[in-house]
Amino acid sequence: QVQLVESGGGLVQLGESLTLSCHASGFTFNRGAMTWYRQAPGKERELVASIINNDGNTYYADSVEGRFTVSTDNRKSTVFLQMHNVISEDTAVYQCNARPDVLKRETYWGQGTQVTVSS
Repeated sequence: QVQLVESGGGLVQLGESLTLSCHASGFTFNRGAMTWYRQAPGKERELVASIINNDGNTYYADSVEGRFTVSTDNRKSTVFLQMHNVISEDTAVYQCNARPDVLKRETYWGQGTQVTVSS
């Protein structure tokens, strides 16, 4: 059974940094792909950052390129999202998504963690 548990959300000051974590279980972590999504109130869910676990290739949305970094610790089956120089538009619920097999379409979702940027 695949399980994803996010942590690290909370209140962060404008311009500061925050790191989110997502611990995965139930599949071979280093063979899959992990993606962070977010959804702000009244907006559609958007892809934030993605990483292919076995080769480390990453993708970032234009809105976070240069400010956010996605990484993994394969020994701990955990994916991280380091958020730097946060802006008000980063306020959202952040969700972790796992695709255990990059050649298949099956994916799983975490419960989400709230990030609120305050000024």
